[in-house]
Amino acid sequence: MAAEKMPWRTARIGAIAPVTPRVKSFRFEGLEGRHRAGQHVEVRLTAPDGYSAQRSYSIASAPGDAAGLELMIEGLEEGEVSSYFAGIAEVGDEVELRGPIGGSFVWSPEDEGPVLLIGGGSGVVPLLSMLRARFSARSETPMLLIYSVRNAAEAIAREELQIRARDEPGFDLTLLTTREGATAGRRVDRVMIETALDHVGKPRHVFVCGSNGFVGSVSDLLVDASVKPSIIRTERFGG
Repeated sequence: MAAEKMPWRTARIGAIAPVTPRVKSFRFEGLEGRHRAGQHVEVRLTAPDGYSAQRSYSIASAPGDAAGLELMIEGLEEGEVSSYFAGIAEVGDEVELRGPIGGSFVWSPEDEGPVLLIGGGSGVVPLLSMLRARFSARSETPMLLIYSVRNAAEAIAREELQIRARDEPGFDLTLLTTREGATAGRRVDRVMIETALDHVGKPRHVFVCGSNGFVGSVSDLLVDASVKPSIIRTERFGG
């Protein structure tokens, strides 16, 4: 079903929690049905005068999560929707959501692997949903996540990802901090891609999510490393 034909549904904010200095987690109640890991929803806010604004956000929670559908929203100074969530939204507020949306950038445990995940900044959110889906299914499908972020404080779900890499068989994490530490000044490059491919093996699925520039650069590197374009799935945001 096309997104524009999906009905808008009212959902209640059931919980709010900080994730990073700029990102908050929002759990929503009143949404029935299951999504697929990697999908997103549209959020619409309507002012008393009838003016409305809407924005798409990737789903962070695993399908069927009993705690409710989770969005991780970064507060942006000029964002009409994100500024509401950053400084105004409270538990109990109701907002309109439409979805889940998306049929190509998705992974389910039955899809198996190996799987290579590459995320930049908040682009890790739909990849986090895939990792959580893997855990919920008690899957040991080989997965490797390369996560590029400016600094450790801005890394979404950093502690969770590190614990998963430590405790979950078959999952490995490469955390690249581009503005601090030993990797300052480095970007996802050919060596990193080739090392990841050597480690995870010939991937069955590759998912890349981040800004336009990040996704374009990483996709080129993957193709240069002889990864078939047909298995590379991308999601882009921003400029």
